[in-house]
Amino acid sequence: MSELQSPGELDDLIVLIENWVHRFAIETDWVLAVDRGTSDDTSFGEPRWYVRMAGEAKDIITVWLTLGQRTFRYETYVMPAPEENIEAVFDQLLRRNDRLVGAHFSIGAEDAVYLRGELPDHAVTEAELDRVVGTLYATVEQAFRPLLQLGFASRFAD
Repeated sequence: MSELQSPGELDDLIVLIENWVHRFAIETDWVLAVDRGTSDDTSFGEPRWYVRMAGEAKDIITVWLTLGQRTFRYETYVMPAPEENIEAVFDQLLRRNDRLVGAHFSIGAEDAVYLRGELPDHAVTEAELDRVVGTLYATVEQAFRPLLQLGFASRFAD
């Protein structure tokens, strides 16, 4: 289990992430928006940021970054639940998971496809934030179109 962060250590991480998010937005042309809230929209929720970026294969890619007491979590929505070729879509997701480092495809409660990962709070650095967001962005860009064409094949016929 990861080490529990003290309030001061969490405050330092919040400042680090906040500064990185805003600098990333300023320095990166394809960042459309950044914002901060909490995981449950109350003052007691975990600090949460989103970075919304313009993609090519997928028009918009939004990465959520959530800072917990022990773990920093990140995720992005990839696509809705496949309507057809479900087994083949899941097979492709599992095969893609085998090549990913620090992230994995998963199925949400509504059967939508997500790309998620986490790391211990003490591993959060600006370089790691760059890697995390870059990995999620690049993976969605590579996987989105093939997964969509497989999971919604009849809509792409013609």
